[in-house]
Amino acid sequence: MLYPSIDNLLKRLDSKYTLVTVAAKRARIMQQQNDVKVEKPVSHKYVGKALEEINAGILKYTTENKDQVDTTPTITE
Repeated sequence: MLYPSIDNLLKRLDSKYTLVTVAAKRARIMQQQNDVKVEKPVSHKYVGKALEEINAGILKYTTENKDQVDTTPTITE
C-alpha cells in the first residue's frame, strides 16, 4: 500500500494497533452503510478508504476508560 503512508497515519494515531482497529471498525461501518466521507477516494477497498479518512483528519478516535487496561477506540467524526 502506497497511499496514505504509514508514517503519515501514525502522526494521527498513537500506535499501529489503534490504526488497524479504527480502520477495520470504520471499514465495516462503511461496508454496511455505504457511507464514504472522502470526496474522491484513491482506494477502491473499504479499508483503504477508511485509512484515507484517517489521513484526511475526518476520522478520529477516543478511548473510553483510560484507567482500565481495555482501551477500545471509539470512532468519532
